[in-house]
Amino acid sequence: MGAPVLKKHSQTSNLIEFHKIKVGDTEIFYREAGDLGKPVILLLHGFPSSSHMYRNLITKLAPDYHLIAPDYPGFGMSSSPSPETFSYTFDHLSEIVEKFIDKLKLNSITFYLQDYGGPVGFRIFNRRPELVKALIIQNANMYVEGIGPDVQKIGALSAANDTKGLKAAVNYMMSFEGIKEQYLYGSNQPNRISPDSYNMDHFFFEQPGIKDIQMALFSDYKNNFPKYPQWQTYLRKHQPPALLVWGKNDKIFPGAGATAYKKDLPHAEIHLFSGGHFLLEERGEEVAGLIQSFMKKLR
Repeated sequence: MGAPVLKKHSQTSNLIEFHKIKVGDTEIFYREAGDLGKPVILLLHGFPSSSHMYRNLITKLAPDYHLIAPDYPGFGMSSSPSPETFSYTFDHLSEIVEKFIDKLKLNSITFYLQDYGGPVGFRIFNRRPELVKALIIQNANMYVEGIGPDVQKIGALSAANDTKGLKAAVNYMMSFEGIKEQYLYGSNQPNRISPDSYNMDHFFFEQPGIKDIQMALFSDYKNNFPKYPQWQTYLRKHQPPALLVWGKNDKIFPGAGATAYKKDLPHAEIHLFSGGHFLLEERGEEVAGLIQSFMKKLR
């Protein structure tokens, strides 16, 4: 895979292309589809997934939008330098994604944020509010109300420097059963959740060095909480148009995290689904329809 080929896609193309691009010394893999002249949607994934989580949504939206979904360093098919030579913090991931945005010359972006996409994206918005056209947020929290039991447990272990306890909790979340649980817990239609998803994530997590990388990010996660007031100030000040689609049964970021956005974004459009953390797996068609309606209002 070489550098991106900036060609004009068909107006009705729904074919996904796969690229890699160097950002500094780091090779970033990304999926891309749609007409380059259409409104840009940048899809930022969460844990324990990668851009793979957006595969179906990209196909559904590609005829009308230019969609780009990168894998962060240490995830999916991007390069995974050792934590000894690469700083795995949310600050650094956000800097890499920001440089990725600049390399592709993207602007007026609708950002789709899920899970880790929240702390990565909001750091970028705080530095570069001019990049943001709108926000689509799916189970990506920035309020105390939205901190579920799993996050509270990890946060407490990390804050207490309980290395042994943190390692045990994170190792479970990175195991096959732990990954599968994140997909299935709280789902309303588990038969619609493709086993390909959690098997794909597990495959990547079994590659050499990946669990050490993820452990470094878990250790850094506590540094997101003090930034919540800063990110909330960004929302109050800039009032970006926002669509929230949320699996309310998520035990990582439950539904209260979605409704909390109303405090700072009173005009946000919020849809709570009876689903879990990976809502797109079971309610992708409905979410795609809501995105289409939301995006049309921005024109």
